[in-house]
Amino acid sequence: MRVIVAKTLEEMGKEAGAIVAEGMRAKPHYVLGLATGDTPKPLYRELIRLHKEEDLDFSTTVSFNLDEYIGLPATHDQSYRYFMDHELFNHVNIVKANTHVPDGMTDDVETHCLVYEATIEDVGGIDCQVLGIGRNGHIGFNEPGSSLASRTRAVDLTESTIEANAPHFPNPEDMPRRAITMGIGTILESEKIIMLACGPKKAAAVAAALEGPVCVKCPASALQLHPDVTFVVTEDAATGLTLKFRR
Repeated sequence: MRVIVAKTLEEMGKEAGAIVAEGMRAKPHYVLGLATGDTPKPLYRELIRLHKEEDLDFSTTVSFNLDEYIGLPATHDQSYRYFMDHELFNHVNIVKANTHVPDGMTDDVETHCLVYEATIEDVGGIDCQVLGIGRNGHIGFNEPGSSLASRTRAVDLTESTIEANAPHFPNPEDMPRRAITMGIGTILESEKIIMLACGPKKAAAVAAALEGPVCVKCPASALQLHPDVTFVVTEDAATGLTLKFRR
């Protein structure tokens, strides 16, 4: 796996943005897998800049998000559909009908997950999947213990994930305890994967993902099984590495 260590968040966004843009320009009908949270925001700012200043075209791009909280409507300001609209989609020329986020309000979660998987397959799979990493090594909402062959499904969130995300809610008790997430097996079928990480609290997880054994205790360690993964991390997120990677 390739590791790029960035000095700043902005540099992290530019490095990841260059990888995404190269793929989009080489293949117009590009399929992006997208993540939410604070970590990918610098990437999305860079993609918006590339669209406005360098004519990066999203008109034929298709996107699939990793996850969504169960019980939150798309209009809720903590839903991941709301996040994506405000952080990226509303600022580029992507067709909203081509943007896919799991429906947290579906009446039939199991069927919805099967349809989500089938829709990814119908467009030929994901060309580039963007990931963040949790402090416990989770990717998407695949918490420790998740099968490395798992598919899109409903999951219960761990206390550590609830603790990390609850401050985003005005009343932390209102944070959902369940979510829909792409599975690790689904993620590993992507053609290319970009893992973003920043901050010292992610350093142990980054080190475990890159240098630890492949095991369900650290879901991100499954990325070692993929042939084309690039970690783009800030210096403070790389402090746990014993191997010093540079591009």
